[in-house]
Amino acid sequence: MIAERLISFAIGYGCGLILLGYILGRLSHVDLRSEGSGNVGSTNTTRVLGAKKGLMTLICDVGKGFLATGIVWLLFHARADLTPEDVRLLMIYAAFGAVIGHDFPFYMGFRGGKGVATSLSFLTVADWRALLVAVFWFVLAFVFTRYVSLGSILGAVFVLVFEFVLGGIKIYAVEGARMEYEVGAMIAVAASILLFRHRENFMRLIKGEESRFSIGHGKSG
Repeated sequence: MIAERLISFAIGYGCGLILLGYILGRLSHVDLRSEGSGNVGSTNTTRVLGAKKGLMTLICDVGKGFLATGIVWLLFHARADLTPEDVRLLMIYAAFGAVIGHDFPFYMGFRGGKGVATSLSFLTVADWRALLVAVFWFVLAFVFTRYVSLGSILGAVFVLVFEFVLGGIKIYAVEGARMEYEVGAMIAVAASILLFRHRENFMRLIKGEESRFSIGHGKSG
């Protein structure tokens, strides 16, 4: 099933290349890479372009992971030689590919978003328990500090803790060691990339220089 894995990942990567924040910015004659935090994700889009465009970007960033899994399901679910577990694994590869495509779009010099929103759809498909862990720590940190970056960092850290510390007690809904190891590896890679992409935010948090979340007024074209 190597070819199917590669196809699913490629479909996800292609969906991940839809960077709506960057597109909306260009339509407003703004390059998000040189405004605010320099990121093309929903948080910086909200800061620079306003709440409406930020929400549109958030929905897109989350939705493209589900789009990728939907395409892969349509492509493979009727294959007689694939089990439901096989199809679900391919859907997870697709969602993972969407995260990678969002983070490392080839047409932008592999400089994309930080993958927080797209990781939500990935974790939804891969392991809803890890999703709950990530959301809990994100919301807790954001409510008390209004630092999106801190919430993202804590969410990723505790997902890694969840996967590796509690991973031995069968946290996956689908049985089978093959799937557990593959899914666990993808979750670990996605969380590690998220942490790496937030390294500058982490340093600013330590120095007390990180910006708290705020909503911009938008910029007209």
